[in-house]
Amino acid sequence: MADRAKLVIDNVALRFEPKHGSPVTALDNISLEVGENEFSVIVGPSGCGKTSLLRLVAGLIKPTEGAVYLDGAKVTKPGKDRGMVFQSYTLFPWLNVEDNVEFGLKIRGLPLEERRDVSRRFLAQVGLTGFERAYPKHLSGGMMQRVALARALANNPEVLLMDEPFGALDSQTRALMQEMLLEIWQRDSKTVLFITHDIDESILLGDRVHVMTARPGRIKEMVEIDIPRPRTVDVLTSTAFMSLKRRIMHSIHEEAAKALG
Repeated sequence: MADRAKLVIDNVALRFEPKHGSPVTALDNISLEVGENEFSVIVGPSGCGKTSLLRLVAGLIKPTEGAVYLDGAKVTKPGKDRGMVFQSYTLFPWLNVEDNVEFGLKIRGLPLEERRDVSRRFLAQVGLTGFERAYPKHLSGGMMQRVALARALANNPEVLLMDEPFGALDSQTRALMQEMLLEIWQRDSKTVLFITHDIDESILLGDRVHVMTARPGRIKEMVEIDIPRPRTVDVLTSTAFMSLKRRIMHSIHEEAAKALG
């Protein structure tokens, strides 16, 4: 991890004021830092504001209080320096795989030949060489999420933001996607902020895991994941892994119990 933070979330709060009813505080007094090339994970009970926090970092919504900074510059809107991968595949069904990956590059005005080189390189990284002309309706869920990941990476973002990207996949496909993501992250040294509800996934992938409280979402604790890399699914049964899992699970369970009253 680099000495200086790549991403800074500084005392952020988010409140919604509906036309009818009382204001709702979704996030309150959240501060955290993500180092250069760090894989940082956020976990917490359902409804704690994990996705809202990621949308703030993406610039899709604005905080009520506080600010988000990337490389020292305040985030005020979406930008190509942040790539987003959602739980839903968010592919354009009328575009084939290659055109989906190239979409952002085309908007930026890159010539066709350069776009094709970039898209085919990242499709190869996610194991989809040969599927360039296929349409999303002909792909499995895991394949569509690999296209979404390739599209995000093709724009060469400074930070990769991932909102439960493997949550809709079956367990076997999910495990393969986790291993693939780790390989890409270790090779390309991207900074990643990853949202998940899966404790095993958070420990397998993360350098640090931030546990959020029940709503209003705050950072309850930060857990350093000191399991050596490279990691594979074999670490899921290790003593160190189980100790970390127990700690995080108890922390989230306390918050989930509060949320249920």
